[in-house]
Amino acid sequence: MAFNIVSFSFIFALFLVIISPLSSHKHHIHRQQSLSLLHSIIQQQSSSFSTSFDFKFSRSAGQSLDLRTSDHTNGKWILLQKSIGISAMHMQLLHNNKVVIFDRTGFGSSNLSLPQGKCRYNDEAIKVDCTAHSILYDVATNTYRPLMVQTDVWCSSGAVNSNGTLIQTGGYHDGERKIRLFSPCADGEICDWTELPQNLTVKRWYSTDHILPDGRVIIVGGRSAFSYEFFPQNSNNNGVFYLPFLKETTDPKEENNLYPFLHLLPDGNLYIFANQRSIVLDYVKNRIIREFPIIPGEKRTYPATGSSVMLPMKLAAGDLPTVVEVMVCGGANGGAFLQAERGGFMPASRTCGRMRITDPEPEWVMEDMPLGRVMPDMLLLPTGDVIILNGASKGTAGWENAIDPVLNPVLYKPNEPDPSMRFTVLQPTSIPRMYHSAATLLPDGRILVGGSNPHIRYDFTGVKYPTDLSLEAFMPPYLSPHLSYLRPSILTVEGPISYGQNFSVTFTLGISLPTKELTVTMIAPSFTTHSFAMNQRLLILNIVEVKRLSIRAQKITVCAPPSRNIAPPGYYMVFVVHKGVPGHSVWVKIQ
Repeated sequence: MAFNIVSFSFIFALFLVIISPLSSHKHHIHRQQSLSLLHSIIQQQSSSFSTSFDFKFSRSAGQSLDLRTSDHTNGKWILLQKSIGISAMHMQLLHNNKVVIFDRTGFGSSNLSLPQGKCRYNDEAIKVDCTAHSILYDVATNTYRPLMVQTDVWCSSGAVNSNGTLIQTGGYHDGERKIRLFSPCADGEICDWTELPQNLTVKRWYSTDHILPDGRVIIVGGRSAFSYEFFPQNSNNNGVFYLPFLKETTDPKEENNLYPFLHLLPDGNLYIFANQRSIVLDYVKNRIIREFPIIPGEKRTYPATGSSVMLPMKLAAGDLPTVVEVMVCGGANGGAFLQAERGGFMPASRTCGRMRITDPEPEWVMEDMPLGRVMPDMLLLPTGDVIILNGASKGTAGWENAIDPVLNPVLYKPNEPDPSMRFTVLQPTSIPRMYHSAATLLPDGRILVGGSNPHIRYDFTGVKYPTDLSLEAFMPPYLSPHLSYLRPSILTVEGPISYGQNFSVTFTLGISLPTKELTVTMIAPSFTTHSFAMNQRLLILNIVEVKRLSIRAQKITVCAPPSRNIAPPGYYMVFVVHKGVPGHSVWVKIQ
């Protein structure tokens, strides 16, 4: 009953805001009272539907940080948890604002116990393991609880399907052919990992997954796995499909083609980048339909680990072709892995390459980063910019194979016409995030960062870069309090969201604004591990109309993505961005 009363009050207050005219002093007072009521109700419901940044995050036990009074014009780091008991090697944000985080199991005990006497009895490192190697992190409350994985998920891969379930594949030894599911559950319910009796066709360790337009997941590559397969399989594509490109890109003794970068293209085909080469794969007919020029400079995939994003796709009205541009940054020289194994650490790559793969004759356009970086994480921000963080300036991926952490994130603005102005160095963290770190975008625009364990086991003393079990949040400059007056606050999204159909977002602002300074973006949550955010994509939606409802409330109508090739079915975060400042997102499901 309480929910119904609050819901009715919310709707009534929104109604008062909307019907309030834009003139008359009497009506202005009435409108302000309505907005005050609406804001009060939103605050009551913030645990389930957050539209504001007036909240606090726990820094450590007994401390809190009020974001309204903190300055972070160059970004700001917040320590969320000193220890979550495990090192965050893999991350997946779910549509209920929880993050599944997991490490590996084959090193022994973690620093977090499993509940209710649960134990694993099939571990290779110890006979009985009663500790957790996975957690579920609650973004809203900054709390977590242990989860139980049955087999080793070390260096595995994943994708979220159209129902919001994490499909997680592969791993090491007893986990190398496993398929696991994690389905979000409501608050108060206990959900955990499920391991399927069905196995992958071949061993998948260091492979990459991507959700496809038909709802299946494609699993590509892995150590000595020069092939791809699908989950679930169907009558047309059973078994495993050989891909010679993966063998051709394998360097002797170093590989440098593991965790290949995958990007789903608007024609439904798959862009695959490994080592320094890239192709377009028609996975339906099992044939390569295009190969691109070799990227200049260094190697780019594991263990010479760089990262990659498909830059934001701006969707136009009608059936106009969509421009697709891929960006690859960082990496290491050939031979750097072998040298690091002998104790020598070569400088990491300073270069990024951009290529418009939809051009008739694509070419890589190279740029220099302010800081060289191996093992970087690249994430798309709601503004359409790219943030590059984590990693080291010398060495490669691998056990203790890198030194000199790069503590400063870098912001990259792909639409800045002057190349010399595209990169901005941001506020540094104090925590090195080396091998086995991860990062992911959160619905409020922060970046969740964790992990770093360059050792075979958890090692906290006597080493240069100890195992790290903490979680941080990086707040990009757009979250600075002095920009709060520009920040949109979403009230409603009118659905359902269907391909090619219009839908509307109602939001409030503290000031009036010109239409040209508004954008609406849709972002797919990524599965992040080993410096690559699998399934990440950002769509800039075509604006159909902006309508003023009151002095503060506005309704923007946009066109949903035209096809499953552009936006595979599933859950997306929708952000309204005003003058480069995003508000809190709202989850939508497109199908």
